[in-house]
Amino acid sequence: MAAAKKAVLGPLVGAVDQGTSSTRFLVFNSKTAELLSHHQVEIKQEFPREGWVEQDPKEILHSVYECIEKTCEKLGQLNIDISNIKAIGVSNQRETTVVWDKLTGEPLYNAVAAPVSPGPSDPAAVVPSGSSVPAAGPSSVWLDLRTQSTVESLSKRIPGNNNFVKSKTGLPLSTYFSAVKLRWLLDNVRKVQKAVEEDRALFGTVDSWLIWSLTGGASGGVHCTDVTNASRTMLFNIHSLEWDKELCEFFEIPMKILPNVRSSSEIYGLMKAGALEGVPISGCLGDQSAALVGQMCFHDGQAKNTYGTGCFLLCNTGRKCVFSEHGLLTTVAYKLGRDKPVYYALEGSVAIAGAVIRWLRDNLGIIKTSEEIEKLAKEVGTSYGCYFVPAFSGLYAPYWEPSARGIICGLTQFTNKCHIAFAALEAVCFQTREILDAMNRDCGIPLSHLQVDGGMTNNKILMQLQADILYIPVVKPSMPETTALGAAMAAGAAEGVGVWSLEPEDLSAVTMERFEPQINAEESEIRYSTWKKAVMKSMGWVTTQSSESGDPSIFCSLPLGFFIVSSMVMLIGARYRSGMP
Repeated sequence: MAAAKKAVLGPLVGAVDQGTSSTRFLVFNSKTAELLSHHQVEIKQEFPREGWVEQDPKEILHSVYECIEKTCEKLGQLNIDISNIKAIGVSNQRETTVVWDKLTGEPLYNAVAAPVSPGPSDPAAVVPSGSSVPAAGPSSVWLDLRTQSTVESLSKRIPGNNNFVKSKTGLPLSTYFSAVKLRWLLDNVRKVQKAVEEDRALFGTVDSWLIWSLTGGASGGVHCTDVTNASRTMLFNIHSLEWDKELCEFFEIPMKILPNVRSSSEIYGLMKAGALEGVPISGCLGDQSAALVGQMCFHDGQAKNTYGTGCFLLCNTGRKCVFSEHGLLTTVAYKLGRDKPVYYALEGSVAIAGAVIRWLRDNLGIIKTSEEIEKLAKEVGTSYGCYFVPAFSGLYAPYWEPSARGIICGLTQFTNKCHIAFAALEAVCFQTREILDAMNRDCGIPLSHLQVDGGMTNNKILMQLQADILYIPVVKPSMPETTALGAAMAAGAAEGVGVWSLEPEDLSAVTMERFEPQINAEESEIRYSTWKKAVMKSMGWVTTQSSESGDPSIFCSLPLGFFIVSSMVMLIGARYRSGMP
């Protein structure tokens, strides 16, 4: 026992990894980057209307406390002293929007979130501006589509020759980012409006909500965010690294409700409750930036792809902003210290990756567990010409096409659930290829290999398919928890903590698994071009004028209903007069 305890002595660092479907707390040895213990809690998503996705901020917060407590219990069982935990980092789902009351600590609405799969319609969930809404307190999740009309209205106010929103933020005007979700809350939720008027409201992405709550909440909690999360709001100037007055005026967002922007690695405050009371929170990165750090992509041209609910491919562009001409985003990669330089990245996002597996499980029922998809795909080894475009919420990079919807095409009488499972995995890989192609064109230097991480990378068929479709090697670290690792590295390296060195010579060597392409280049190109054809078929399915969640009855149109009823009466009458049976 003593020997085991001695083997893990030394400074430890914890990391909160708060995602769209779960919360985790992980503890690493700062000298070896070894993962010692962790705990995970699933998070519910609410679908009050089709295209709407929400989460309860209080449930998110409670899940963090639960994960910390359970992980500390597990460490105790391993004879590891939790007093060795010297710092905590936070990594979080980005763009998800929370507004809360700074006097009571209560959320004023749910976090506006990501529609991984559509849920039941509930007309009571939204009301006209100025009306009352249910008292619940969710947050707005990153893929929520309710703000499409807001985006279209705002886009008309941007001069065609001066897209100041994109030039200042690196982002296209889209439902994806926090500013329009916040605008929707201010327009539609009376509780939020009233709290702003009375100077009680605070806004933040999930990191801000967690850090404020964990450092004391209504009793002196620290209201802050880091540059990576701020850069995803569409209110932050990525050149000056400040909230932008012109952008806030454009979106009509009061600047007094915004958090203070800090670097990704500094002490923000101390834990005020729980097993780790008194431990500094000293690292904060949006999940994709955290994975970039965890993959140690510290040099220009290094890129990683994270396979989670969605797919996120980031390429480090160094200390210069590279603006994409091919539908990618320019974003802040990290700033690892108050006095350290800021680094930028190009990013492409696939909205639906792991979420398509969940959809096959929960909506179609063709698998009972997410792991079963690998077995089904292995049975056939091909999609047999079946292509699946999972554009459930539109297409994101490089298309940014909200009118698209999911399709499965190329079906024959021979197609079965195994082929659809294989096509679903291929869809993740094809979408990644589209982003990588755009990134190569913007950077001018084709990637020689792709570093990967995230839960889906455990699927060996997926990783081999990815290597085949990209036609470059795919490299996976043996320790896949790179998002949490990145947050832990930022926390441990913070000034005043100093237990984790980020100097190249001190970084632990990571064992890698490598997947080489196993098909010829011509076959790879044929499959990819067919996929592109399927993507084109998915576009233009919906407009803001058509109601996807409205009454499907033909009688919702009175003239049409009258015409059909009168035609039926005339037909019956004619049959009766002619003596037809």
